[in-house]
Amino acid sequence: MLASFEFDAVIADEGYDSDPLRDLLAAQQIEAVIPPRGRRKQPRDCDRIRYKERNYVERFINKIKWRRRIFTRYEKLARHYMAFLHFASTLI
Repeated sequence: MLASFEFDAVIADEGYDSDPLRDLLAAQQIEAVIPPRGRRKQPRDCDRIRYKERNYVERFINKIKWRRRIFTRYEKLARHYMAFLHFASTLI
C-alpha cells in the first residue's frame, strides 16, 4: 500500500515499529516518525513534536465517527458525502 503513494513522512503508532517497515521507508527515502517500542534494545530516534501532531488527527476522526450520518454513509454520491463531511467538520 505504501508504494502507491508519494509522501515525505509516515507518522504511525509504536505498534508499527518494525525493522522491515523502517527499512522499506528508508529505501524510499521516507522519514519514519514512529516511536520505538519499549522492548527495543536499541531505541531509534523519533521526532516527538511531529508525532504529537498525529493526536489532532486522531481526535478529529474520533469526533467524526460519532456523526451517525457520516458513519453509515447515507449519501451515495461522493460529492454529497464530501459536502456533509465538510459541514460536520465545521460544526466540530
